[in-house]
Amino acid sequence: MNIGRVPIIPTILVIAAAAVMVALGVWQLGRMDEKEALIAQYEANENLPVLRGFEAFPPGPDPNEVAHLDDSLFRTVEIACANPSDWKGVAGRNANDQTGYVHMFACDEAASDDGTGAVLFATIGWSRSPQQPEWNGGTVTGILSTAGNDFEVVASEPRAGLEPLAKPDPSDLPNNHLAYAGQWFFFALTALVIYFLALRRRWREGGTKRR
Repeated sequence: MNIGRVPIIPTILVIAAAAVMVALGVWQLGRMDEKEALIAQYEANENLPVLRGFEAFPPGPDPNEVAHLDDSLFRTVEIACANPSDWKGVAGRNANDQTGYVHMFACDEAASDDGTGAVLFATIGWSRSPQQPEWNGGTVTGILSTAGNDFEVVASEPRAGLEPLAKPDPSDLPNNHLAYAGQWFFFALTALVIYFLALRRRWREGGTKRR
């Protein structure tokens, strides 16, 4: 069934799809504003005084609660790492932007029944070698950052004879939401243009047949 030679159901489907794409684009613009505000908060955290005696997972009703960690990202904190464990040497850069290995030791872990709680690492320095350094623990002062699903304190002063680490920078956080929004708006426009061209071809073919 057509009204004015425009098929109803296909037209509704195309318009609905384009509307969804536009809504997704608007949502991405909102996410862009949220990310910009988050980066601004992290940049402000850089200028706050050192948070001494920082506890990543303090006792409480929810030992997996990490909101205070998220709020303190990129702030300089001081932690006690009395019993370092689970050493990891992973690819990373030093303060001179040279590639090598950064050395991380687990210092604290959120309590969980299945052993999947977040971990706080002390990232104590950089070296060219992947070999585990000798470090018996102690107080570490550095910038709180994320390490995948975990957290790390990137030492301001290296330990165990290692070299200084690259400093975490909030401006390195990706904020591609404007590009994503543009893609969704482009997809919506493309769908409408293609459908209009298909309709115009349909109209022309219909006119030719009538003649």
